[in-house]
Amino acid sequence: MKLALGPLLYYWPRRRILDFYGEAATAPIDIVYLGETVCSRRHELRLPDWLEIGERLAASGKQVVISSQTLIESESDLKTLRRIVEQSRFKVEANDIAAVRLLSGSEGWVAGPSLNVFNEHTLAMLVELGARRFVAPPEMSGDALSALLTAYGRPLDCEVFAYGRLPLAFSARCFTARHFNLQKDDCAFRCIEFEDGLPLDTREGRPFLTINGIQTQSASIHNLLGDLPALSGSRVGVLRISPQAHHTAAIAALFDDAISGRRDAREAFEACRPLMAGEACNGFWHGRAGIEGAVA
Repeated sequence: MKLALGPLLYYWPRRRILDFYGEAATAPIDIVYLGETVCSRRHELRLPDWLEIGERLAASGKQVVISSQTLIESESDLKTLRRIVEQSRFKVEANDIAAVRLLSGSEGWVAGPSLNVFNEHTLAMLVELGARRFVAPPEMSGDALSALLTAYGRPLDCEVFAYGRLPLAFSARCFTARHFNLQKDDCAFRCIEFEDGLPLDTREGRPFLTINGIQTQSASIHNLLGDLPALSGSRVGVLRISPQAHHTAAIAALFDDAISGRRDAREAFEACRPLMAGEACNGFWHGRAGIEGAVA
């Protein structure tokens, strides 16, 4: 089983991003997804910068994938998407049907989690168009995924979102800008002030959601580290760890230790708790409400 570092979902300063991927180069991670998937207004790094980081990571032995934007809203977004598809150095993760259209016929691209593939017919169509890895929707349960792969019936590289705040929804409206009574096109780039997103509580003060620009995330941290014994016997071949502001490499090391058998999965889960940016949950994976807490 391989470990993947998902695309950075937050808006960090340029220097911090470069340092983060410098650390990732030596982390026990096999696959690294790069690129801006949330908001096209985030310009600390542009495509040439991501490709340069990709070259460094590839030189350190990582498989690099360039992720496309999830919500395409303008012609400039399409131009960037075309440039991503046209580059031939790295594989591409399609996170929007426009990316699927442009990648159609090319070989070896990744069907991203926001394509929302829930049945074998859609999966078969994407494979026919050239997809060679399928990232399950984060809200899909383990049983539903197993049933989907059984119904599909052919070998396929399958990846599961195993750690991080769950990406729940995308909207044309920027909720971070709205929080500060700003227009989306004049947002002052306030996202950069929140390294792990802007927390949103219920009226009772309970953590509920996280605002990340146009993206809505869970407040809790989805963590399947304690579920690794069951996952190791499944058809899942890749586990995705979503970057957080601190301790990402240490969390990847815990997953690696548990996968390799150097450490018991439940022990690794407990060791992970103080490194997490919120409380643990894994309800979706077990067919329950996603907010339900994870237990080792």
